Amino acid sequence: MIGTYAAVAAICAASLAIGQAALALCGARAWSWLSPAVGLALVLAICWATVRLPGDGVVPAVLVPALAVAAALFLRGRVGGGGEALRAGWPVALGALVAASLPFLVEGHFGILGTGFNPDMSQHLLATDRLAEGQTSELLRQGYPLGPHAVVVALEKGLGIGLVQGFAGLTVAVAVIAPLTALAAFTELRPAPRTAAALVVGLVYLVASYFAQGAFKETLQALFLLAFVLALREIGRSWSDLPLRFVPAALLAAGAVYAYSFPALIWLAPTFLFWVGAVLAVNRPTTGRRLGPSPSQALLLALLVFAVLIGPELGRMLDFQRFETFDPDGPGLGNLFGQISPLEALGIWPSGDFRLAPGDGAAPAALYYLGAGLGLALFAFGVARLWTRREAAILSGLAAAALAYLAARLGGTAYTAAKAIEIASPLVALGILMPPADQWRVCSRPVDKSATAGWIYLAAAGFCSLLALANAPVGPTSYSPELNRMRPLIADGSTLVLARDPLLAEEHGAEYLVWELRGGHVCVTPESEAGTTPPRGVRFVVTEGAVGDPPYPGFRVRREAPPYVLWEATRPVASTSPCPLIAVRQARQG
Repeated sequence: MIGTYAAVAAICAASLAIGQAALALCGARAWSWLSPAVGLALVLAICWATVRLPGDGVVPAVLVPALAVAAALFLRGRVGGGGEALRAGWPVALGALVAASLPFLVEGHFGILGTGFNPDMSQHLLATDRLAEGQTSELLRQGYPLGPHAVVVALEKGLGIGLVQGFAGLTVAVAVIAPLTALAAFTELRPAPRTAAALVVGLVYLVASYFAQGAFKETLQALFLLAFVLALREIGRSWSDLPLRFVPAALLAAGAVYAYSFPALIWLAPTFLFWVGAVLAVNRPTTGRRLGPSPSQALLLALLVFAVLIGPELGRMLDFQRFETFDPDGPGLGNLFGQISPLEALGIWPSGDFRLAPGDGAAPAALYYLGAGLGLALFAFGVARLWTRREAAILSGLAAAALAYLAARLGGTAYTAAKAIEIASPLVALGILMPPADQWRVCSRPVDKSATAGWIYLAAAGFCSLLALANAPVGPTSYSPELNRMRPLIADGSTLVLARDPLLAEEHGAEYLVWELRGGHVCVTPESEAGTTPPRGVRFVVTEGAVGDPPYPGFRVRREAPPYVLWEATRPVASTSPCPLIAVRQARQG
């Protein structure tokens, strides 16, 4: 627990300081809630740029805190509104932290998020372990974006925490930073609606659902898209006279590339182009002011900053296009049961598992459609209001997100389409909440039907997000790459894993172990039920602990890889698989 929250505090503090300093260098003199997202983007870029230097992660572990301290000193006397920002931000940060802690509170322990929902964390942990040791990995060779992994390495080296705690801390930190970023759209609201709206936008249902399965890349991309849109919005508001007003958006785009590689630009590039087109069409930004002095020079400078930041990653971005996710014959459904409904982006979906169709969970199907109908009506009204107010940035982001979803649905797989829906969902929630926000600005304003409907939406969407978070499985508290490294040795034989009873009963250990040893016939049995003879057909047995007596007669040590020991039968075994059919399928599906 301490390691996870130490990682959260370190990431949030560094992101706030570095991001606000970057905005100040761009000319901003007032506090902006875009600073944590901008800072996180820079932290990703810095960590990936330095993690492979001598020291295997020591350099970013020292450099990022040093930059954060320098940024804090630089900001003294240069930025106004800090006290007011703190009063607005702490309830949001605390609420987001409590919500993001819900999976651990429900499960009763901290560990690998999403074990049982999504097995991908195994690959991320292995790649990060090898990155921390200065070794290569399959993800590294394939051009996979490893900015988040570099941050986890820096956390491990700097705080002395494990990789599991580092990834949990990063994932929770993103869940805190996203609602803080949403505050940039609601700064003028009264405290109660401001806090509630920021939390719902930042942790809207599908974002909470992807958080629940440990999918940090998708939550990062959703955060960066939201921040990118709000940064464009600020260019027409408080940043219109800054010569470097486009640079914050460029920094966010670079961070998105280091978190999501070139697919990040599928959302960001159209958003920017649509926004430029809208601004040029009316010859003024959303507030009726021009883009400020020398917009072409400011834009060219921002593009130069973006090119310099992502230049070292271009080769890996080209390699990443051959990754299995982009193969039409690749993962297909992934961990899904089928296409998910785009209505889930509206935020009202009363299911702890976003993969289920309406009526497949505890709630009746009518309740899903009732909530979706309310969300759809509010969204249509919100888009109309955004159009009237000429909110070009938000409309451009929504248009780009819709285009990305259509492309994924028509030319991709259910797996990529689901990601597109999740990434769009904070913008959808923002569009829904903008009209009632007009009524929530001051107490003296009359409360109309849109404000009442907005409160109903906040209650329903907030409940659905909490339901998804409470349903999140939490796996083992520690990780060792040794199980994964045993796979080549056991690929041709049936394997029995004798696991600790608490690991299976409390930490979703069966799913974790089967995935780590995937590829052959694998089954898992509690140590307390091991018996005196192995099931028929077992060639290998995996135990945890020091080498001692063999678990069964006729077995010898094949490999000792603490904390695990691999035992192999000394006699030929029958070809019969000892595993139930469902376990074999899980191991092969991987």
